[in-house]
Amino acid sequence: MISIPLFSPWRRALCWFAFVLVWAAPGAVHAQPVAPASNALARQIVADPKFRAAVGVYDRDFDRFVAELIKLTEIPAPPFGEEPRARAYLAMLKDAGLEGVEMDAEGNVMGLWRGKSGGAVPLLAVAAHLDTVFPAGTDVKVKRQGTRLIAPGIGDDTRGLAFMLALIRAMREAKVETAGDILFIGNVGEEGPGDLRGMRYLFTKGPWKDKIKRFITVDGGNLDMVTNSGLGSLRYKVTFKGPGGHSWGAFGNVSPAFAMGDAMARLGQVKVPKSPKVSYNVGVVSGGTSVNSIPFETAMEIDMRAVDPTALKDMDAKFKAIVAEAVDGENATRSTMNGKITVDIKLIGNRPSGTTPPDSPVLRQVAATMGVFDKVPVWETNSTDANMPISLGIPAFAIARSSANKGGRAHSLDEWVDVEKTQAVKDFELAAALILSIAELP
Repeated sequence: MISIPLFSPWRRALCWFAFVLVWAAPGAVHAQPVAPASNALARQIVADPKFRAAVGVYDRDFDRFVAELIKLTEIPAPPFGEEPRARAYLAMLKDAGLEGVEMDAEGNVMGLWRGKSGGAVPLLAVAAHLDTVFPAGTDVKVKRQGTRLIAPGIGDDTRGLAFMLALIRAMREAKVETAGDILFIGNVGEEGPGDLRGMRYLFTKGPWKDKIKRFITVDGGNLDMVTNSGLGSLRYKVTFKGPGGHSWGAFGNVSPAFAMGDAMARLGQVKVPKSPKVSYNVGVVSGGTSVNSIPFETAMEIDMRAVDPTALKDMDAKFKAIVAEAVDGENATRSTMNGKITVDIKLIGNRPSGTTPPDSPVLRQVAATMGVFDKVPVWETNSTDANMPISLGIPAFAIARSSANKGGRAHSLDEWVDVEKTQAVKDFELAAALILSIAELP
């Protein structure tokens, strides 16, 4: 293997070549030119002896990182049942040496890393979510196959939680100094049913409301990808009700099943734009009593998504009009002698959307820092905890908890991460540099 010095002309040439490849890739979202000041700050951070020492601490204590990853994974954290893991993580944040470690009213746990500017530099928040998608009772015992660890939720997002603990300890032991304060957060409610409740409280109600000016969530699978666009979504449970009856004796009466089926068929015919992309889905259907009964109630759960808030609003209006038309159509088609079809549309999820522009100072710094590591960011769209601050105009983005091909099968019972040490140390170095570079921005 040929070793290339960190700031050599050859390394810069390789970085430029990588930039050209990404620029030419179909569908890639291109990085913006990087300001000289951003480049200088990135190089200064990575070359700092204290930063190098912090990476060394992580390398030395890697077994502790793995042990904490396993410990946290084996504490169940189903949606709305995160408290046992939250209390364990709170104790870990205290042990790591943060100030003012606390649990807020929504269940988020957090602590402050004090910068040297005395609050003159905008506050950065760095988060990883405590919850997993798995229901209570799921077997979360970690299995090991070589350097691969396998368990539900071990990657999404438990590895992010363990990374933050390792970063805090490494910074403290290496005496790393940051200009700005950093609020480290283990938050609740990121996964589906949680509907970003932890972030919603943090940014709109809690004691840190209006204080956080920049935000990073450690929640992704590839350090080449940076999520800067929040994928917004609206989710509904739509319940159709009617008089019901015997399939033979009441034949001809209105049926919630026919009304719902009509609504589903109409929805499936809606043409949506490819750019900006809009999606819709019927994910769950339920209802009925028996095969020989006209249902008195049926229900479906709908998911609609878009990055553009206006496009999502338009899709929402079309969907509600379709439901109304289906109800009216069924009531007009069959007998309402024993009662009409009615419908209840209940909002069960509302994730805001938006984008942190790639030419913003924060993302220019991200691009510069990645460039030091011969990487060019590929901006992507996803639904993460960053949705909430992005929608409020706060610069925010998501970075990965591990690199490409070092984890997989998220949201499955055989979810896995690789803890091969050499690659893990490289991942830590880049992620730490990204966080520290944003903490230095004026």
